[in-house]
Amino acid sequence: MTNEATIAQSPVANRGWVVTFAGMGINLALGVLYAWSVFKGKIGTDFGWEKERLNDPYALCCLIFAFAMILAGRCQDRFGPRVTATLGGLLVGVGFFIASSSQNYWAWMIGFGLLAGTGIGFGYSSATPPALKWFPPAKTGLIAGLVVAGFGLAPVYLAPLTKHLVGTSVLHAARIYSIAFAIAVVGLAQLLKNPPTGYVAAPAAVGGGAKPAIGSATAGQMLRSPTFYLLWIIYFVGAGAGLMVISSVNGMAAKSMGELAFVAVAVLAIGNAAGRIGAGLLSDKIGRRWTLMLVLLLQAALMFLAIPATASAGTAAAVIVLVAACIGANYGANLSLFPSFTKDLWGLRSFGVNYGIVFTAWGVGGFVLSRLQQTLTARSAGSYTVSFVTAGLLLVVGAALTLLIKPLARITTAAARPEPKLETAQK
Repeated sequence: MTNEATIAQSPVANRGWVVTFAGMGINLALGVLYAWSVFKGKIGTDFGWEKERLNDPYALCCLIFAFAMILAGRCQDRFGPRVTATLGGLLVGVGFFIASSSQNYWAWMIGFGLLAGTGIGFGYSSATPPALKWFPPAKTGLIAGLVVAGFGLAPVYLAPLTKHLVGTSVLHAARIYSIAFAIAVVGLAQLLKNPPTGYVAAPAAVGGGAKPAIGSATAGQMLRSPTFYLLWIIYFVGAGAGLMVISSVNGMAAKSMGELAFVAVAVLAIGNAAGRIGAGLLSDKIGRRWTLMLVLLLQAALMFLAIPATASAGTAAAVIVLVAACIGANYGANLSLFPSFTKDLWGLRSFGVNYGIVFTAWGVGGFVLSRLQQTLTARSAGSYTVSFVTAGLLLVVGAALTLLIKPLARITTAAARPEPKLETAQK
């Protein structure tokens, strides 16, 4: 009887892994955002833009990506991940096609910044929620880490590929990506599926950090929770500081690595992906809060270490690569910890729109801090010192704020009380 039940349930269980790796594949395509530093180097040489404008399409893409997640999350919750991800793939394709048509600043702002940013938001928002629904709470960190690892890992192949393609023409590279990414995302979107009605994931032992939410909270209930604003500020700092480096790592590495600077981008990406999976696993064991504090403190230390590493052309390439990998790992950890926080605190019923709202911190952080970094660097004769000091201090503040997050916080079921108290410390 047990064996028959196991055999009968195995196709359903296996479907969860199909959805997980389909989501990872979608993010592997959408992660072109992290190859911007390679694009930027060639655009700065060929397009004649002002130096302070070089990060603008990237910064706008981050901002639009984040805010599109709110609409995309609602679409995902209502119409399902397949439709939402398909729309995302089409928008990315159209956006890159427009960018590929001109060297004009506004063509890239609209194509790469607005349309591709919206498409990335729709695709990204559709990948994690269906995967989490197939697995028990004790695997939340792991599954979230695996899905978003694709986004972080993308520059491993995109950095050298983009370096090769922009050698011919930036516009040629954008045109190829417009076709390739539309096909890849739309194709993989057809594999995304929520569990059937009534499905309950197989029980598993719950670790110190995988505390399941009791019930589900709407976006309005989440926004009335003080913890939401605390997490938003910490996410703004953690993600924004990492995006400052990611947007310019090619230029930072060029001083000592020359034409091989794209290798630092690829290595940072490996660290980025590994950090997402590793932090997810660690948070399932020791808790989200302690993992987040550790990540932010390590990231702050790395920012200060990066000052001498990037200041001299004589710095060994191995040092640049190691620093890039570690910064990537600590930044990537944020992208698995915050969706896990969102699920733990506010449940899965409205996860798409709830995490979309939380994710605006990533977009605002990327827009504000990457724009600030480009301005400070341009005004400091190419030096990254002021940018790194600023980021390091912000990260220390973020780490201190994690102490205010209530340990083992849960929500209460909306149906249980007329006005739910969303954060009740567990006994």
